[in-house]
Amino acid sequence: MPIRRFGGHRSLVSHSQTPKLSYGYPKMNISRSGYRVFSANSTTACTELAKKITERLGVELGKSVVYQESNTETRVDVKESVRGQDIFIIQTIPRDVNTAIMELLVMAYALKTSCAKNIIGVIPYFPYSKQCKMRKRGSIVCKLLASMLAKAGLTHIITMDLHQKEIQGFFSFPVDNLRASPFLIQYIQEEIPDYRNAIIVAKSPSAAKRAQSYAERLRLGLAVMHGEAHHSESDMADGRHSPPLSRTTTGHTGLELPSGSRHQVPFPGIELPMMMAKEKPPITVVGDVGGRIAIIIDDIIDDVEDFVAAAEILKERGAYKIYIMATHGLLSAEAPRLIEESAIDEVVVTNTVPHEVQKLQCPKIKTVDVSMILAEAIRRIHNGESMAYLFRNIAVDD
Repeated sequence: MPIRRFGGHRSLVSHSQTPKLSYGYPKMNISRSGYRVFSANSTTACTELAKKITERLGVELGKSVVYQESNTETRVDVKESVRGQDIFIIQTIPRDVNTAIMELLVMAYALKTSCAKNIIGVIPYFPYSKQCKMRKRGSIVCKLLASMLAKAGLTHIITMDLHQKEIQGFFSFPVDNLRASPFLIQYIQEEIPDYRNAIIVAKSPSAAKRAQSYAERLRLGLAVMHGEAHHSESDMADGRHSPPLSRTTTGHTGLELPSGSRHQVPFPGIELPMMMAKEKPPITVVGDVGGRIAIIIDDIIDDVEDFVAAAEILKERGAYKIYIMATHGLLSAEAPRLIEESAIDEVVVTNTVPHEVQKLQCPKIKTVDVSMILAEAIRRIHNGESMAYLFRNIAVDD
């Protein structure tokens, strides 16, 4: 046990009380540590949003290498120290969704094992968000993805316009669900001539609340399309339509007696009320769109067949211009060609998903930049400031 002298007196000091020496290294103040912004994408097109965000923040993009091995395994190499810092991983989701998810998971885990203080995922479009409900014998994949991200080391997520707000409940850590509506509303006011003669259209009754939020802030009317044909899981046959067991059914149809006897007590015949098959009504538009500019509001535009059909109906009802506003422009498959050949005048989406190739194929596609609000969210989270300012004038149903 070491001996310490105080004014000529000797005292015994345990090892736990021995002062620690810095050996010339500067003392780190964890509470005042910096932050780094990384991109987890291996493709150049997907790093454009990350570059815009870092330019607005006035910082450089973190040094890392993300690539695929020859056997398509994902490898991530972080080229700088992240110990004790807040790390923001920006991950935009290209068409190869599963590869992007794996890149995010591997990078998050690499930063976790490198002793990062906090790891915040900036995922403007959250993948698998449409698979957030139980579909017959399927699974809630969105919940699985939330668990995987938490296990990989993420401590916070910044995203934008989740398909369902209830998805936030899948996570065991905070989720900031930003809104793109202020940017899309500004586009309507500044880029659509005579927008006062427009009417906001909900493509289906389920989208009516979102459309109503836009209509109220723009002081415009609202129309709702009803009866649109959906090729959803309800059209698929499964075992729920199987006939119930009858008394003549062979096999195990009864209860075994407690004594272990092989005699069985048969169940009485089960007779369920007949279920009426759902019949889709013809497409109707609730609201007058004649002589107006129709603006269809939605959160995701992927396969555009429904939007093209809606545009044709609105044209028949007298709308002379048709715009589509959506936050996430996935625009898969033949979407650019179908839009170009349709009655749609313009499709406006944000840059949460890279779509430069689609824009080259279809000049009707326009982009609104949302890097400003993402950069401000990063700054506020790092500085411990309130996020309420970013949600001002945002309706509950938006």
